[in-house]
Amino acid sequence: MKAKNPAFVLLENVDRLLKSPSKKRGRDFGIMLACFNELDYNVEWRVINAAEYGHPQRRRRVFIFASKKNLKFSKLYLKESKEILLKDGFFAKIFKVRSDFKYQSDYHFMSNDLVEISNNFSATFYNSGTMINGLINSFELIPIKSKSRTLGDIFDHESIKDNYIIKANLEAWKYLKGGKKIERTSKEGFKYIYSEGPIAFRDPLDKPSRTMLTSESSLNRSSHIIFDEKIKSYRTLTPIEAERLNGFPDNWTESLSDRRRFFMMGNALVVGLVSKMSSELRKIIEKE
Repeated sequence: MKAKNPAFVLLENVDRLLKSPSKKRGRDFGIMLACFNELDYNVEWRVINAAEYGHPQRRRRVFIFASKKNLKFSKLYLKESKEILLKDGFFAKIFKVRSDFKYQSDYHFMSNDLVEISNNFSATFYNSGTMINGLINSFELIPIKSKSRTLGDIFDHESIKDNYIIKANLEAWKYLKGGKKIERTSKEGFKYIYSEGPIAFRDPLDKPSRTMLTSESSLNRSSHIIFDEKIKSYRTLTPIEAERLNGFPDNWTESLSDRRRFFMMGNALVVGLVSKMSSELRKIIEKE
């Protein structure tokens, strides 16, 4: 950012960024906001679950939008933070929320020293907020949900290969997805109980899918398992279904191996969300 000095910055990350690290909640995001402040940016952020805005995957990501303070657009930030986030801000215009909210917090950077902030800063960041001239306001907003597409809506009946069909290891799949408590030993020699709750062995087709990971379709706990009525068998997702869950055109990744296709889609953004942000940003740039 120092090298390019962009007028606008749009970043994306997993939503747990707002709570990291576990021993000092909010410090990492606080450092990012302090860097933006030092470089004369105002910032908005919003955690967006794609399924709440009509997409077939429950994929939660935090989007961070920053703009230089000397822009025409920055007059927006003379308003009260709550009004920005509920009505007039970058995200509010395209991802509608209710007029009420659950929680609120505010913080002010008492220092511009990034080392001191790194050593001492911690905060509770909710799913939306602003940072304006070093003042941070954060709110837990409530989305106005759209009717979502479901896992069943994106079925691919045309390109099912034998290796997607589960012919063996059915009990292994059930074990991986079941709840369990396992005794483990730490590197320091201490014994502890590792526990995890169950995941549906047969993913429901009438709801948006769970978040897709880079290991999708391999034998692991997070892979989706569906029962395909057409072939009367359990199977994993196909690469085309993985593309559809993120809103890509069919066979967008067909030049890659299946393993790489799943890996790419596990890392991808939901295209429809970014398309809306692109359209809004284009309007803002034209007004500048």
